[in-house]
Amino acid sequence: MFHVVLYEPEIPPNTGNIIRLCANSGVSLHLVQPLGFRLDDRQLRRAGLDYRERAVITAHRTLAAFRDAVAPPRLFALSTRGQRRYDAVAYRPGDALLFGPETRGLPPSVLNSIHPQDVLRIPMLGDSRSLNLANAVAIVVYEAWRQHEFRNRPPQH
Repeated sequence: MFHVVLYEPEIPPNTGNIIRLCANSGVSLHLVQPLGFRLDDRQLRRAGLDYRERAVITAHRTLAAFRDAVAPPRLFALSTRGQRRYDAVAYRPGDALLFGPETRGLPPSVLNSIHPQDVLRIPMLGDSRSLNLANAVAIVVYEAWRQHEFRNRPPQH
């Protein structure tokens, strides 16, 4: 129903947890290279358990390659710099949710390529820097899925 896009993810257990989330929510996962690990990484496998076989995972050489291959009707980027809250969006099937690497977030070049209204944030206390990537993905995926009454549909490719 939705697409989660991890831009240059760095930490295998986070991606493993996100694989598990995607498998359990019917969301397809897209990994934009370069990755900070190998897809056969032990920590990735341990965090993802046996859910990797149930998840739809695609690796893309670039963000442009993802956009060309999937052509999502809308692409939302999550960033601490976003002005619009993630829960202010009426999500639609096929929407893509873009998250940046754990240590640095999405680079300005990516954020500048997305309409400012489509750069979303998750509220946090004023002195907070960021949330764990897997937690941030879970928050947004479950809000989008909740808006669709948790209907189970196979992931779109």
